[in-house]
Amino acid sequence: MSDLGSEELEEEGENDLGEYDGERNEAGERHGHGKARLPNGDTYEGSYQHGKRHGQGIYKFKSGARYIGEYVKNKKHGRGTFIYPDGSRYEGEWADDRRHGYGVYYYVNNDTYTGEWFAHQRHGQGTYFYAETGSKYVGTWVNGQQEGMAELIHLNHRYQGKFLNKNPVGPGKYVFDIGCEQHGEYRLTDVERGEEEEEEEVTLMTVVPKWKATSITELALWTPTLPEEQPPVDGTIQEEAPGPEGGGEPAEDDQALADLSEGEADLTRPGEDDEDATKEEGREDGQEELRYGAIDQE
Repeated sequence: MSDLGSEELEEEGENDLGEYDGERNEAGERHGHGKARLPNGDTYEGSYQHGKRHGQGIYKFKSGARYIGEYVKNKKHGRGTFIYPDGSRYEGEWADDRRHGYGVYYYVNNDTYTGEWFAHQRHGQGTYFYAETGSKYVGTWVNGQQEGMAELIHLNHRYQGKFLNKNPVGPGKYVFDIGCEQHGEYRLTDVERGEEEEEEEVTLMTVVPKWKATSITELALWTPTLPEEQPPVDGTIQEEAPGPEGGGEPAEDDQALADLSEGEADLTRPGEDDEDATKEEGREDGQEELRYGAIDQE
């Protein structure tokens, strides 16, 4: 979710004095602790230095928004919490009136972003949690967008690869909790979409990333201990590839696992058919390749 709709409201400047009740220095400037009611209806209570908000303070906007934190020469600078009119809030570091450094943004839809900020935007390393699905993006951000190496983690699988403009691109892999990895790459594909505008048909081209699987392997650290092999009973062992000498005919319900199909997917969510297609590999005759269905759109 974008945080662009929750921008800070403009605070009153140093020349908009309004009413003031508090300490002053010998020059008559606001200096020390004081309370101010500004001409636009905003209020401020906190520290002043030489007529400017400086140090710890609370600024309340007439819209209901408020900032609780540190100021330096009338600007939010240091640690502070900003609560926006829509109920979202930011807790973290500020510089020159902007979110800058490390902070956490709590969105109105219960999503959260935890990580680095630069000049008011998500920039650097950060984690975005999607409250509706339970998924989260862990990786690099550039100017507010998901870009660079990252990991998109779902409930029972994850995708590891490179992102550009919020979309996965290039080589990557899906890691499944059942103990295997699907390797492949995302390729940008043009999708035509026709629309009518002023009685003339207009064709729009939309670039959509499509997943192309190439291979399936075991997890690098997944090394289960297999029991000692026993001779087959009645010539058939369910969900196993036959041995070098055939080992009997498989049951009619058991289909041979074909070579990996080239599945295409929209964004980073394999379908339920992926897990059902994974079978136990043969021990003596080499591994059979597994079949994965087309990956559903997230």
